[in-house]
Amino acid sequence: MKPVAVLYSTRTGQTQKIAQYVVSKLRAFGLEAELRIVARRAAAIDLGRYRGVILAASVHTGKHEREMVKFVVAHLSQLAAMPAAFLSVSLSQAGAERAGESPERHKQFAADVERMVAAFIAETNWHPQKVLPVAGALLYRRYNPLLRWIMKSIARKVGGHTDTSRNYEYTDWAVLERFVQEWAVMIQSREVVAEPYAA
Repeated sequence: MKPVAVLYSTRTGQTQKIAQYVVSKLRAFGLEAELRIVARRAAAIDLGRYRGVILAASVHTGKHEREMVKFVVAHLSQLAAMPAAFLSVSLSQAGAERAGESPERHKQFAADVERMVAAFIAETNWHPQKVLPVAGALLYRRYNPLLRWIMKSIARKVGGHTDTSRNYEYTDWAVLERFVQEWAVMIQSREVVAEPYAA
């Protein structure tokens, strides 16, 4: 039986951690899974080796990683012909999930997430069967001084954490596990319904 591919692109490491978690859960649910990073040299990844694929990409300055955009465009026909899901990792999703925000703020953050996913779909022309927005992390202690200052400024504007002496992880692992479990069941049952995500 062919394995499932979990392909990711990341800048500061949280999306890699998410992808590793997805692989571990796929294996726990009885599927063989392989983890691969999508980088400039990864364009030659042969999706024909896999029975399905989950792509995970982080968002920076409102856009998904360029490596993932290029990968999807280069492999569009293969992706369209197989069970595929997309994890969009962003701090906007953290805002959409954050307790204590007003309904208006939650709506604003959710709209930002929707816009970024829609832009990715429009740019790549890929319509995955499943899409899950995933809250990322503020990894201040990993950032260089300039990026730390930029991320703190962004966090201040959106009501996020601004203490740069520590990191903040917002990923909801329980939600991610449920998503992976549902996707694994779908793969195993071979009842993949090609209903493109409606952005």
